[in-house]
Parts: sequence; C-alpha cells; structure tokens
Amino acid sequence: MKKKKGKIFDLKLFSKLMVYVRPYNSTYYFVMLSAILLAAFSSLTPYLLKVVVDDFIRLKDYDGMVLLIGMMLAALLAEVLFQFLFVYFANWLGQRVIQDLRVALFQKIIGFKMAYFDQSAVGRLVTRAVNDIETIASIFSQGLFMIIADLLKMLVVIVIMLVMDWQLSLIVFSILPIIVYATRLFQKSMKSAFEEVRLQVANLNSFVQERITGIQIVQLFHREKIEYNTFMTINEKHKKAWLKTVWYNSIFFPVAEIASSITLGLLVWYGGLNVVLGGTISLGTIFLFIQMSQLLFRPLRHIADKFNTLQMGMVAAERIFKITENDSKIVDDGKWDPEHIEGKISIRKLRFSYTRGEEVICGIDLEIQPGERIAIVGATGAGKSTLINLLSRFYEFDKGAIDLDDHSIRDFKLSNLRKHVGIVLQDVFLFADTIYNNITLHDPSITREMVESAARQIGVHEFIQSLPGGYDYNVKERGVMLSSGQRQLIAFLRVYLSQPSVLVLDEATSSIDSHSEELIKKATHKITANKTSILIAHRLSTIKNADRIVVMDAGKIVEIGTHRDLLAIKNGFYSQLYKIQFLEVAV
Repeated sequence: MKKKKGKIFDLKLFSKLMVYVRPYNSTYYFVMLSAILLAAFSSLTPYLLKVVVDDFIRLKDYDGMVLLIGMMLAALLAEVLFQFLFVYFANWLGQRVIQDLRVALFQKIIGFKMAYFDQSAVGRLVTRAVNDIETIASIFSQGLFMIIADLLKMLVVIVIMLVMDWQLSLIVFSILPIIVYATRLFQKSMKSAFEEVRLQVANLNSFVQERITGIQIVQLFHREKIEYNTFMTINEKHKKAWLKTVWYNSIFFPVAEIASSITLGLLVWYGGLNVVLGGTISLGTIFLFIQMSQLLFRPLRHIADKFNTLQMGMVAAERIFKITENDSKIVDDGKWDPEHIEGKISIRKLRFSYTRGEEVICGIDLEIQPGERIAIVGATGAGKSTLINLLSRFYEFDKGAIDLDDHSIRDFKLSNLRKHVGIVLQDVFLFADTIYNNITLHDPSITREMVESAARQIGVHEFIQSLPGGYDYNVKERGVMLSSGQRQLIAFLRVYLSQPSVLVLDEATSSIDSHSEELIKKATHKITANKTSILIAHRLSTIKNADRIVVMDAGKIVEIGTHRDLLAIKNGFYSQLYKIQFLEVAV
C-alpha cells in the first residue's frame, strides 16, 4: 500500500497509541482540564487590562485601578499554577506511556521467530526501542496537549475579539489566512523531512552498531579507511536530512513574524485613527486587540512547531507499531506440558525452506531412540544446524512432522519443549556479566551450591576458580575475556544445570583450544550420559563412538550407520569426508 505523504495527523495511528493512555485516564482528563483553564486565564489578563485603561486610568480612579490590578495578579498566578500542572502531568503521562510501550515492544521482539532477525538489522531495532520510543513521549509532553491548549487559547481569543469589536477583528482575521496557509505548507514539508530524518538516524545507528561489533574484521582486513568513507557518506545524508528541517524553519518563522508585525501596525493605524476622529473604538480596546493578536498569532506559530514534534512522534509511533503488529512469532498454543520425557525423536517427511521455493531440508525421515547417541555430519550447508533449529522451533517447518515421545513438538508448550531440548551452540554467546549469572541466567531457583556442584561433576570447577573472582568474574561483552574453549565450558555447565532430556551439541567442539580439549571431552561424556544426544561436528574423530552417524548432503540424509559401517561403503559420502580429514591431519 502506497504511503500518503504530507498527511498531518493519522487518527487511526493515534487511536492505537491512545490504548496505552487508558490506564492513566484520570491524568489524561486532568491535563485536558488544565489546558482549558490555562486558555481561560491567559485570555483574562488582556481583558482586565482593557478595563483598567478605559474605566479607571482614563477616569483617574485609583482605588478601582488597584483592585483590577490585584485581579490581574490573581489571574496571572492562576495561569502560572495551571501552566505548571499542565506541563508536569503532560510529561508524566508521556513517560508512563512510553514505559509501557517500550515493555510491549521488547516483549514482542524477544518472542519473534529467528527468521525475523535474519531480515532485520540489530541497529534498527535498537533505534526503535530507544530513539523512536523517546520521540513518542514528546507527543504528549510537547505535541498533542500543547496543540490543544493553543487551539483553546485561539478559540477564546477569537470569541473575545468578535464580541469586543468586529472592525478590528476583521483586520486581524484578514492576515490570519496567510499564516494558516503558510503553516499548512510548513507542516506538510516538515512531515516529509522528519520521515527522512528518522530513516537516516536508523541507517546511521545500524551502520555504527555493526562496525563496532565487527571491529576485529574491519581492522584485520584493513578496512578502516573504506568504512570511514562509508560512514562519511551516511553521516552526510543524515546531516542533509536535518538541514532540510532547518531550511523549512528558517523560511516559516520569519514569514509568520512579518505577518504578525503587519497586523500590529494595521491595528495601531486604524484604531488610533478611529480614536482621533472620535469613533467608537476606545484606547483600552486597542490595547486589548494588540495583546489579543499576539495571543492569536503566537500560538499559531507554536502550533506549527508543536506539529513538527507531533509528526516526529507519529512517524516514530508508526515504526514502533509496525514491529508490535508484526505476526512473525512462533505460535505457542500447545497444551502438552510433561515434567519428564524419554527423549524419543521421530522425524517424518520433513521439508523446510528459509526462502520460498529454495528447500534446505528435503523430505527427511529419521527415528532416534531414547538415550541414543546420534552424530550428524555433512559439508557446510548440508542442513545439519537447520534440522536442530527446527527441533527447537526456532523456525517452523513447512511440511512433515517432528515428534517428541510420539507428540508433535507443536503440541508442547514452547517453554516446556525448550526445557527438554538443551543446545550448546558452536558460537557461544555470553552476556557482559559474571560467570555465575551467565550460567544461571538470573534464575532464582538455581543456587550457588547447585552451580558449584554441577561444575565439579563435569570437571570445570577448578577452571572457574582459577579466574580472578571465580564465579564472580565478569566476562565482558560477548565473553571476550574468555577463550573460545572456556566459553564452551560455561555453555556446557549452563545446559547441564537445566537437565534436558535431549541434548544437542552443535559444532560444540570445533573451536576448542588444546588446554580445554580434555575438559571438553570429560564434560561432553558427563552431560550426554543417559540422554538422547545429537552431536553435529566437522571433526569426525569426535563422533567415532556414536551409536549411529547420520550423513547429510544438500538437505537430504544420504547415509546412516556406525563409523565402521559407513567407512565400509565404497566411495560413500562419509568415507570420502573421513579420507579428506585424514589427509588434512597427515599433512
């Protein structure tokens, strides 16, 4: 659907945003009431000044003048009070709304399918969750309510003008269409400009986030100058997008100021001439209209500015709701929630494609018995890791079936399924936190004693204790303070504590260092004992003792058997892989 450019206010989008205001309706209505009272009190002071000039100063009534000045002071104090209440609670409401919206956004993001993250840049998601959310707060703090307050002021001013003198009102209203038209053009141009600004901010954040994350590659391949030049190009686009908004502001506000000054001059000329010629217009009325014209034009200029803020917030809200309304989520409607499973896995006629029409799993059939130790091997891209992702429901298969203990994995509650299927990935991710917190993932049911006991059982306790601070050692972002082998040991301990019935080691021993190799072997033997185990490995020497070895190629199972059986197949896939690795080791 083609997006309409220049649309000032999207009511449908705003109604979605108002859903998050409902829990704070009392505050919302109080802010609206404050806006009404603020409009009334701000218009009362000029009228009282008119009365002072015409009825007291002109007649030299000092006592009456003091009384009216006291009333003006009271009106001013009331205006200040409601201005404070209005600004404070409008901002309070905005912060509450974005707090709830940010929680809803984060909850949505962490529930997405892996396919969503395959197609979405992390930097853009960070921009949505941080920058765009903050921009939405300004809809309430500086946009919507400010516009309502200004519109109310203008309405009150127009009514007072018409009641006091229609001739002077016509002078003011004759200039008003010019400002209204200029404001309309300004708003349409600024909306388009702010959409470009948000796009360039997202591009900039995404680029910087990716390059900082991949700084090692940037430096390793001497791409500093190339990435610098690319950054300069993106930054230039970002600057131009913002300068476009500056250009529109530079045109509009001088035009509005000139129109206001012309109106002021016409009021003084016509009103003064009327007074000199003995007309019906009083001096106080001229003072009133001078102030009222400013009260009319100033809010109009403010409305234009506030519309910019409102439009930025609406653009941000549109981006946020595109995420929250995205249905790329694993359907978790299973009811099966067993406390324990045997670990039998049945895969029948399984088909899957990341991109429609390009199958990576092509009609696989595989039966794994409880407690069986299965190894899956094959060239890169054969579909090994994809098969495991389907078992854990990181992706949804297209056709066929995957059963666990004769129940479809879709019948399981998602949390229960993933509790029973433990995975140690090749690329272990650790958070910038302590080793203890990376093991427990802040699960309050796992105690320090349980962690240390499990660490002793799989033989990694001494390794952890040798680190500065032991279990309280902070591994920094992505675990950079540990070697790849050490990170694997932490991952082994993490999955061992969860005691899954099915264990998957996805290339878990492909990048270990020699110092950690013995620990890895001991840990692997311990955590796979009496469990249905699936080992995915390029290093065939690590899976010789598997009960069966499954050989995959181009998304299909081409051979199944023991190490000895598969080597006996002349020119078989497995024997060829083994010969290649044997020659590599020999060299």
